[in-house]
Amino acid sequence: MDCTLAFEPMPTSVFSKQYKTFLQQFWEVRLSSGLTQDELARRTKYTQSFISKCERGERRIDLVELMKFCHAFGIRTAEFVRSLELKLKA
Repeated sequence: MDCTLAFEPMPTSVFSKQYKTFLQQFWEVRLSSGLTQDELARRTKYTQSFISKCERGERRIDLVELMKFCHAFGIRTAEFVRSLELKLKA
């Protein structure tokens, strides 16, 4: 039996178009919330370096972290996700 791959490997999601859209929205929401990376870091108890790595896509954001960020932004996580879904459909 031939063991070669019969399918295309999945691209790394960090660099997918969808994740780039997620990061763009994250950045836009932070700015519209009036927060600098330093202020967001203080509110979330992360470092400014961590925030920067997240925004650049060097560090993935998990759901628990997203919930913490949304709280710091003053929005509901569902609101963030709903807006992201609309952008991804466009």
